[in-house]
Amino acid sequence: MLKGKTVLLGVTGSIAAYKIAYLASALKKQHANVQVILTRNACHFITPVTFETLTGNRCLVDTFDRNFEFQVEHVSVAKQADVLLVAPATANIIGKLAHGIADDMLTTTALACKCPRWISPAMNTNMYENAVVQDNLSVLKKYGWGVIEPAVGRLACGDDGAGKMPEPETLFSYIERELAYEKDMAGENVLVTAGPTREPLDPVRYLTNYSSGKMGFALARTAMLRGAAVTLVTGPTALPDPPFSHTIHVSTAKEMFDAVTALAPEQDIIIKAAAVADYRPAKTASEKIKKSDHDLSIALERTDDIIGYLGAHKKAGQFLCGFSMETENLIGNSREKLRKKNLDMIAANNVKVEGAGFGTDTNVVTLITKDEEISLPLQSKEEVAANILTKIMSAKRA
Repeated sequence: MLKGKTVLLGVTGSIAAYKIAYLASALKKQHANVQVILTRNACHFITPVTFETLTGNRCLVDTFDRNFEFQVEHVSVAKQADVLLVAPATANIIGKLAHGIADDMLTTTALACKCPRWISPAMNTNMYENAVVQDNLSVLKKYGWGVIEPAVGRLACGDDGAGKMPEPETLFSYIERELAYEKDMAGENVLVTAGPTREPLDPVRYLTNYSSGKMGFALARTAMLRGAAVTLVTGPTALPDPPFSHTIHVSTAKEMFDAVTALAPEQDIIIKAAAVADYRPAKTASEKIKKSDHDLSIALERTDDIIGYLGAHKKAGQFLCGFSMETENLIGNSREKLRKKNLDMIAANNVKVEGAGFGTDTNVVTLITKDEEISLPLQSKEEVAANILTKIMSAKRA
């Protein structure tokens, strides 16, 4: 995903420096070119050899190191970088960068960078909350730096509070958001539904299905990476909330219906990937269950038709995409659903193909619009999501 991208990591003298080794490794696994600059104080916490082993690149420390091909090294590295992340960032380096002090390899390189720049403060709580440090962070924001807010927790000094550097996975997500995709969906408000719903039978039992939510979460995450403002409405899943998105957790089909219909008027694109339970117990069902533990026959009624409501109330210019899962006549039944529900596109899931459907990391879908059908091969759900969003954006611009 990051192939061909250069990530420049600036590491300063903090105990949290060891975490950046994990970040460098994760970036390398995504085929990024990773360049690391250590301050001299950082070398007391982690060695250049560690990063050289992980990245395959020479770790830079000394501005006047003569052991390289002749070039202005800090300018050369700055030109290569697609993103700069200074992490962990001490109060000292924050102050230097805020006021243009360039007295080592990291600060001179940072001043020469024109790429997106991020900084992740890591220090004692009292230092972090000091008015001088907060003013310096405000100055960096004024000059276009992004500031990753520190986590709250137990610090290496034994104190509890703000100042803890976020985990490598969090730092990775900031870099990924910058570099993974072109921001062709910037300015778009996207609503995605995901996961199953649960329709209670009694306090301990419910009706549901096998949906894992993976397809909807992949769509939400990919739309976010492409620059959209994403809202995810999800039923119960085991998946972590996608970063940089607004996630609303619901349980029943009625709760999902209420959340989606309230948000729908403000959305440019709505993708219903949730596998909503088709039925819920009728009002008499709970009473019947109570009469006998052995009587499991229950009366059912249809749940709210979310996609039907959205199609009937679609605003001008809004793009509506649904999913269908058919066991027979996949294309015909899906095309009829497209027409009946007033959709712009439907992704027809081929559940008869191995590797497709619920619970898998892959999927096989056919994208159906009024005028065409596009059959996609077996792909990861992230790849399917990218193809769906590309088709949506192409259709919106047509």
